[in-house]
Amino acid sequence: MQQFHPHPYQQAAIDAILAKPGVALWMEMGLGKTVVTLTAIDQLLYDRLEVSRVLVVAPKKVAEATWQDEAAKWEHLRHLRISTVLGAAKQRLAALAAPADVYIINRENIPWLVHTLGRRWDFDMVVLDEASSFKNHAAQRFKALKAVRPRIHKIVELTGTPRPNSLLDLWAQIYLLDQGERLGRYITHYRREYFWPTEYSYEPRAGAASAVELRIKDIVLSFKAADHLTLPEKILDDIPVVLDAPARRAYKKLEQDYLLDVDGETITAQQAAALTGKLLQLCNGSLYDESGTVHPIHRCKLDAFDELIDVLGGQKALVFYGFRFDEEQLTETLKARHRGLKFAVLRTGQDAADWNAGKLDVLLAQPASCAYGLNLQQGGHHLIWYSLPWSLELYAQGEARLYRQGQTQSVIVHRLIVKGGADELVVKALNSKDRDQNRLMQAVKTHIREAKKGADQ
Repeated sequence: MQQFHPHPYQQAAIDAILAKPGVALWMEMGLGKTVVTLTAIDQLLYDRLEVSRVLVVAPKKVAEATWQDEAAKWEHLRHLRISTVLGAAKQRLAALAAPADVYIINRENIPWLVHTLGRRWDFDMVVLDEASSFKNHAAQRFKALKAVRPRIHKIVELTGTPRPNSLLDLWAQIYLLDQGERLGRYITHYRREYFWPTEYSYEPRAGAASAVELRIKDIVLSFKAADHLTLPEKILDDIPVVLDAPARRAYKKLEQDYLLDVDGETITAQQAAALTGKLLQLCNGSLYDESGTVHPIHRCKLDAFDELIDVLGGQKALVFYGFRFDEEQLTETLKARHRGLKFAVLRTGQDAADWNAGKLDVLLAQPASCAYGLNLQQGGHHLIWYSLPWSLELYAQGEARLYRQGQTQSVIVHRLIVKGGADELVVKALNSKDRDQNRLMQAVKTHIREAKKGADQ
C-alpha cells in the first residue's frame, strides 16, 4: 500500500469538495481525481460526519474496478467499504442492501436506481465520474438524477472534458450542481441568454464563453496537467499513407458518389458524422454496405501499419482502431506477418493487466472501450492511431491512457493518415483551436463544395 501525500493542487481540490455543496473538478487526465475524491469522501464520512452514504456514478468499465482498485492502493483509504452495483437486477439489489460506505453504479442504471428506491432515496452524496456523460438535458439519466437532486446534500462532478462538443453541453452539468442558480432553471433560459438560433442549432453569442465562465467560477476548479505535472515529452509522428493508383481511383469514385449526394450548405451534424464515417471506412480500406457486409477496397493503410510494426522492432504499442473490420484485419496481419509478437484485443480487465505487466507486445483497442479510467501507461509508450475518431473527447481520453502520471518515457503518438482522404479532415478538426463538432462540419462542407466544383469542371 502507498502513502498519499497530496500535491498542492490536489489539496485544493480536496478542500473544495469539503467546503462546497456542489463542485466540479475539471481535472485533465493523470492528475489523480479519483484518489482526491476518495480522500474527501473519507473525511466527510469519518472525520466530519457530514455524509453517511455515497453514490459514485461512472462509465461501466470504470464502475467495475477503477474506484475499487484506487481505494485498495492507498493506506489511508483501506478501511473504506465499497459495494459495486452492477449485473442483473437481483445482483444490483443485493449490492444496494450490503453495508458499505461507497456504492458504485454505471450511469445507464441511474433511471433504474431512482425508480427502485423512490422515496427511499438515501444517498446524501453523489459523485459523477466523467460528468460530461450527463450533458444531455433530454437523456433519461439526467432526468432521473434531476428528480432526486433536492435530496442530495453534496454533489461532485469529475471530468477532463467538460464540453467536448459545445458550450451548450454545460447547462445540464451545472444544473446538477446548483439546480439552475447560475445558468438558469431551464435550458431555454440558458439558450436565450447566451446563444442565437441557427437553422439547425445554436451558436454562442459574442462573449458567451467568458460570461458563462464568470457565472460558474465559484463552483468549478480547473486543473491542466501541464501546469502541475512534469511529464515526459509527447512526440507526434504523423505517417502519411499514399494510396496506390487502383485504390486512389476507387476511393475518389466512392468519395465523389457520397459527397455529390449531400447538400453541403444545409448538412446536419448527424449527416456530417455519417458521411465522415463512410469516408473513414474508405481510408481504412474497406466499406460496409447497407446489409453490414464488408467490401475490401485496398490494403494501403494495413501495409503502412505492417511497416510501422516492423520499424518499432518489438517495442510495445497500443493500437486504436475504429471499425470491426479493422479489428479483424489488424489481427490477421499480426498473425501472418508478426508471429513472434504477443498481442490481444482489449476486452477484459485481464487484457489491460497483461499489457501493464509487459506480457503483450501489441494491444488493440477501440477508443470508446477504454476512454475512461483505464491506466495503461505501464505497458508501453508507443500509441498508434490506426483510425482517428472525430470526437475530441475520445481522442483526448485515448491519448491519456499512456500519457499520464506514472509514464516514465516519452510517449510517441503515431497517426496513420491517408493523403487526400477523410483522415486529413479529422486531423484538421482535432488540431483546430476550438476543436469542436462545428469544425468538423465546416471541414466536411468545404470538402463537399470542392468535390462538386471538380465534378462541374
